[in-house]
Amino acid sequence: MSATSRPAAPAESTVVSGDGTVIAFEQSGSGPAVILVSSALADRSDTRKLAGLLAPHFTVVNYDRRGRGASSDSAHYTVRREIDDIAALIEHVGGSASVFASSSGAVLALRAAAAGLRIERLALYEPPFAVTPGDFGPPKGFAEHIDALLAEDRRGEAVTAFMTKAQGMPGFMAGSMRLMPGVWSNLKKMAPTLPYDIAVMGDTQQGRPLAAEEWSTATAPTLVMTGSKSPDGFTNAARAVTEVLPDAVHRTLQGLNHGAVVMTPKKIAPKLIEFLRG
Repeated sequence: MSATSRPAAPAESTVVSGDGTVIAFEQSGSGPAVILVSSALADRSDTRKLAGLLAPHFTVVNYDRRGRGASSDSAHYTVRREIDDIAALIEHVGGSASVFASSSGAVLALRAAAAGLRIERLALYEPPFAVTPGDFGPPKGFAEHIDALLAEDRRGEAVTAFMTKAQGMPGFMAGSMRLMPGVWSNLKKMAPTLPYDIAVMGDTQQGRPLAAEEWSTATAPTLVMTGSKSPDGFTNAARAVTEVLPDAVHRTLQGLNHGAVVMTPKKIAPKLIEFLRG
């Protein structure tokens, strides 16, 4: 394909959330609407390749969560405000939409569905609940530790702590991120949003079963995906989600790990397209 025949990049648009925060997004494709929700320390650039794979089948809204990328922020964060951001995007596309989200973004999307947003279908990739004592979760006092680092503007240390203590990334891998100046700079820019994802997770990473009453109002048909190369805790979490939701199934995708949404979106897209088509 020649450079002149390549499809144009999606134009950036914005919506205004309930508290006045401006949420930036790219919209592409046509058909039923699908909103993509990113994980911690990520903006829409992480889901841009997946958006391109979905665009031939759906109207895809790929947005920057508040405080990231081109979206603005508010002085005081609440999880409800992030849910309102998704509500504003749903209203933009006509009042209902399906949603795909990964990692802590999947928990945000699940909270949005439980809050009653008009979500037609919900697809989640590896929500990081810790539902049994052996599953990985951040140490006690982790939220306060991140807050203290950010208060001292030690953003790089906050990013490293989150990667190693909350995401379970080996220290040498987290350290290698510093050798990629563009990537590391962007991660540090998003560091102030780390408390947002910690708030989204709430008390769900303490090795206890999910409370059915907190999630069972999410009635949309739900697909929970995990990668076969990911730690067993993600499978435990996925199974727990299917047990507390009224209409949910779990599927394991062979050969994938927690970074698959960014690294190998072509292996996620077919299962996602099949599910979202209904």
